[in-house]
Amino acid sequence: MTTIVEPPEQVLTTFGLTAHPPIAMDGVGWRVGEVVLSLVPDHARAAWSATARENLYVEGMRIARPIRASDGRYVVSGWRADTYVAGSPEPRHDEVLAVADRLHEATAKFERPRFLLQPPAPPFNDVDVFTAADRAAWEETPFRSARGAGMAEPSSEDGQRSLAEVKALAGLRRPVDLPSQLVHGDLFGTVLFAGAAAPAITDLVPYWRPAPWASAVIVVDALAWGGAEEELVERWADTVEWSQMMLRATMFRLAVHALHPRSTAGALPGLLRVVEIVRMMV
Repeated sequence: MTTIVEPPEQVLTTFGLTAHPPIAMDGVGWRVGEVVLSLVPDHARAAWSATARENLYVEGMRIARPIRASDGRYVVSGWRADTYVAGSPEPRHDEVLAVADRLHEATAKFERPRFLLQPPAPPFNDVDVFTAADRAAWEETPFRSARGAGMAEPSSEDGQRSLAEVKALAGLRRPVDLPSQLVHGDLFGTVLFAGAAAPAITDLVPYWRPAPWASAVIVVDALAWGGAEEELVERWADTVEWSQMMLRATMFRLAVHALHPRSTAGALPGLLRVVEIVRMMV
């Protein structure tokens, strides 16, 4: 059971949020008036996301803006503050993919953050796991980065199965000539919808990959866990290098499943369904 940590008084004071009591939001943080406070897993990424979202404008999108503390900081004692945006995730998969297209057109101008060049390093946190999984899908020998960093191989049956699937799919990769850019690599389940209002995002989860790869991750997630039909793959089939991007996105999600200590066996059947779809594509 996850312990819910309430924002300390000093954090509320530094962000100037003392007029309203904090109200717990389901799994996302604390709402204080029209502001949301949340704990950050990685200080550098949180500060980068805040800077990126501060002046990011994308037509037809709402974006949560960072709130600076009284001393100008974005992160105070591991907490960040953002404007509250209404909405909740909905299985509107095509709309999420349309959001990705518009967003990545805007983020193409961003430079590569230095932290994206850093390899996974112990003690490993979630960010290291996702970094290692991302590299596993692209490096010549999958999991070379993970092994080099000293990450343990999975001992569970489903973890070993996902490891084997990644290695098998690696043989179907072929070189792709696509530019890498700054993309949001976790849009499925994080785009918020509120009726007819424009869709919203509250964060940027940065990866340095081709934009179509980030779209493919959305489709893999929607197929594996979002109840999407296979027609979703076909509707976006004119996306450049689509089959190879779907292949690498599937390898990425399988690698996360193999490496993440909190992976559950129940998540694998959905991914194996996607593996079969991708094998037919390539």
